[in-house]
Amino acid sequence: MIYVHVPFCHRKCTYCAFYSKPVVSGLGDRSEAKPPEGQWPVAGYVDALLTEMEKRKREQAHPIKTVYFGGGTPSILPISQLQRIVDGLRRCFDLSWVAEMTLEANPEDLTSDYLTALRQLGFNRLSIGVQSLDDRVLRMLNRRHTARQAIDAVENAHAAGFENISVDFIYGIIDGIGLIGTKDLLEKVTHVSAYALTVEPGTALAVQVEQGRVVLPDEDEVVRQYHAINQSLKDAGFVQYEVSNYARPGYESKHNSRYWDRTPYLGLGPGAHSFDGVRRRWNNPDGTVGEEMLTEADAYNELLMTSLRTVRGLSLDRVPEGQKERLQRLMQPYIDCGWIVRSGNCYAPTAEGILHADGMASALFVS
Repeated sequence: MIYVHVPFCHRKCTYCAFYSKPVVSGLGDRSEAKPPEGQWPVAGYVDALLTEMEKRKREQAHPIKTVYFGGGTPSILPISQLQRIVDGLRRCFDLSWVAEMTLEANPEDLTSDYLTALRQLGFNRLSIGVQSLDDRVLRMLNRRHTARQAIDAVENAHAAGFENISVDFIYGIIDGIGLIGTKDLLEKVTHVSAYALTVEPGTALAVQVEQGRVVLPDEDEVVRQYHAINQSLKDAGFVQYEVSNYARPGYESKHNSRYWDRTPYLGLGPGAHSFDGVRRRWNNPDGTVGEEMLTEADAYNELLMTSLRTVRGLSLDRVPEGQKERLQRLMQPYIDCGWIVRSGNCYAPTAEGILHADGMASALFVS
């Protein structure tokens, strides 16, 4: 699988800790003003991306079944630049096996013409950053769109022929959430990602919280919202398959599911990460490359972390022989308290246990 990182956005959201930079020029018909000194033009980014593809085209030995454009905001790119990227991918890699090609998008970018062009380029899945249907929350997060624009974007995508539409929401922001009561919206989407707000150090939100300008709900309220989301989505026909992800049957994200299976992937663009099964590599924003070889302990700990975040759970068949007895002993308390259910050779988190997935995994880690 291939991940393409597009490091541009119209402006930085207060909670965002990913590598991205605001851009206002180099967008063809979307150009708004002269960019600040030193700002990376979009055309130059695409040139560099195409060069990286040529250099790394032999790294992807596995059949490529998914392609995912993330960011940043990939939908900030004009169709002409997306066309260059897609053409480059097809020239450098065998995409004949690709079943899912996803573009992350912000609602304000998804005009009818843009959506039609995306379909023609081969995108068959959208991940739309709705985040909230409460305009107060959207302003607090420094989002550019309104709740009405988010709803319109989903409707436009549906009308343009997209049958696989995912929407992102963030909860744990204020008492009450914008997801509840959106039956009409949910009828048009096949996948929902719902993330608890995390205050990352160095973000604008972290400063606002520290200064007391933003007061977030306590843990009990966040858990209440989590359960309310679960029930709302269950009632709408969605099934939870990972701690933050829900899908209609058959519409689970193929790309993200392969991350959780520790399938090797190739990451292209500044800030992108790659994994070949034994080594992790990442592209630093300054053009340098970092990498690390995973030890047996690293690989096992990653297996624990990714598996226990999914409702499928952890199969003993994937556990190294020398760790099986220890794992079974340490799992027993979680079975006793109702956080884990064992079925045959599989340990799966319950609805309550999945809330504690990261903590359980950490307690099972080896050094």
